[in-house]
Amino acid sequence: MKYIYFDCSSGASGDMILASLLSLGVSADEFKKFFKTLKLKSDIEICSGKNRGFTGLRVTVKVPPSSVERTYSEIENIISSRPLSPIVKEKSLAVFRRLFQAESLVHGTSFNRTHLHEAGADDALVDIIGSCWLLQKLEVQSIYYSPVNLGSGYVQTEHGLLPVPAPAVAELMRGIPVYSTEEPTELLTPTGAALLTTLGQCLPTRPQLVFEKIGYGLGHKELKYHPNILRAFYGEVEELNALQEITIIEATIDDCSPQLLGNFLNQALEKGALEAYLTPVIMKKNRPGTKLTVMVEPDKIDGVVEDIFRETTTIGVRIFPVKRKVLRRDFQVVQVGGQKIRVKLSYLGKEIINYQPEFEDCLKAAKKLGLPLKKVINLTLKEMT
Repeated sequence: MKYIYFDCSSGASGDMILASLLSLGVSADEFKKFFKTLKLKSDIEICSGKNRGFTGLRVTVKVPPSSVERTYSEIENIISSRPLSPIVKEKSLAVFRRLFQAESLVHGTSFNRTHLHEAGADDALVDIIGSCWLLQKLEVQSIYYSPVNLGSGYVQTEHGLLPVPAPAVAELMRGIPVYSTEEPTELLTPTGAALLTTLGQCLPTRPQLVFEKIGYGLGHKELKYHPNILRAFYGEVEELNALQEITIIEATIDDCSPQLLGNFLNQALEKGALEAYLTPVIMKKNRPGTKLTVMVEPDKIDGVVEDIFRETTTIGVRIFPVKRKVLRRDFQVVQVGGQKIRVKLSYLGKEIINYQPEFEDCLKAAKKLGLPLKKVINLTLKEMT
């Protein structure tokens, strides 16, 4: 399995990420063949080019001129209905979910009523699904990126002329190192920001790299001061084993209904918390209470803290920055009685050290086959041996 490190000194966009991954060795013909399976009302052009002495690939997605607006459920239906692997579907939906969350916060609308404009059109579907497909094709497990150059000046949007960074980009990059140069244009797009922050981890300082290849994705703008390229460094994942920066938020509560706490756990996980759980504790005056613990990425701290105050009775929280290491994972699909069941694989280096059937898939199969859930799980595990 491999890693990617994106050098974002010229920002990033969905088409630049797509082009940089393509230039690592996946043939344009193979990608176009995959692209046709998406059955989108768009066309794609992949060509080589040069920018300030750098040779790379440039991707152009051609969409109909009509304006397209979509809700998350519409995006979800499109992705779910396409012949994609479970991991590509999962990652693509996660990127779009993050985009919709940012837009809903910016515009003060509910998640389900939020529409995407530019980011919801077919070009973003191609960029996001295509990038996730290429990452799987290249066997990329770990994704890292440098602090991101935002550019400067103004950007034209559906809502008029807005300063860089555009509101959605600013929301997506909250808690992540960014900077601006005098380049008078937008360098980081919402699609690029969503791909980086959903799938990758920002490393504030340039790591020591042992890489095999460099992919070059060319942007469409001619910049004033520097090349408009996104470089993707590609190598063995064991060579770049960084700790992930996360945050733990805690509160101890002795006056809150368990129904409210249970509801909040579900809400926190739906909004992107890495983990959320409750622990029984004994508080002052020997009162039984509950310790609420939520693990989140740094950019989600403010939203989660606000939700804790709104949804529980606590009047204070504790916030701890921590580091974690996680095993890389992948999915394999097996069949039990004709029912497809996803199995999550965990790797230590190149060795599979754990595999676990997806509970919901097993439950669905058990109901359709009229078998005990325990037997379906055991049959699934047997297929893995």
